[in-house]
Formats: sequence, structure tokens, C-alpha cells
Amino acid sequence: QVQLVESGGGLVQAGGSLRLSCAASGRIFSINAMGWYRQAPGKERDLVASITSGGSTRYAESVKGRFTISRDNAKNTVVLQMNSLKPEDTAVYYCNADKLISNMGIGDYWGRGTHVTVSS
Repeated sequence: QVQLVESGGGLVQAGGSLRLSCAASGRIFSINAMGWYRQAPGKERDLVASITSGGSTRYAESVKGRFTISRDNAKNTVVLQMNSLKPEDTAVYYCNADKLISNMGIGDYWGRGTHVTVSS
């Protein structure tokens, strides 16, 4: 069974930093892209950053220059380093694995989410 488990959320003051980690477990053969999405109360879930197996990255405009995504293909992990955090970054952050191929087939997977709260 494939699972994504996030860690690293919490409460931080504006201007501070947090590091989110996500590990995919199971009999995984490959993952096309891994990424982070976030959902604030009353809003839709939006892409924050993603990274392909080849290392190509995408960022939401609102986090460019502040957040950095990285990935370890061998360990099936992805990390989001968040610096210069703002109150508007407050949300539940979800890890995503796109086109993950495992012994169960191919699919898209989500973690349960981790809360990030930035106080002003």
C-alpha cells in the first residue's frame, strides 16, 4: 500500500522559516512529479511547488524567491523549505505524488496534510 506522510508543520512568526518533509512508502518503482499544495480555510487547494524526477521545478508566483522545493528520488522524499513566511501562507499543506508507479499500478496520491500557521 502506498502512503505519503508529511511532517514539519507548525506555528511560526511572520518572517520565520519552516521545513516540510514528505516521504512516500510502499513498493514504488517511480514517481513522475512530487509537490506541495495548500488549502486555506474557505479556499481551493492550490499548487505551491512541484518538482519532476528530472529536477524541473514550478512555483506559485506568491512563493517564488521564498520557498524552495527539493527531492530525493532514491528515497522518494520531497522537502519544501519555506523562508520569509507571511500570514497569508497559513494553510494546510498537502504532499502530492503524481503518476506514481507501484506494484499496485499507477496513480496520484495525497498525504493527509500538515498545518502551517504564520502569526503576524
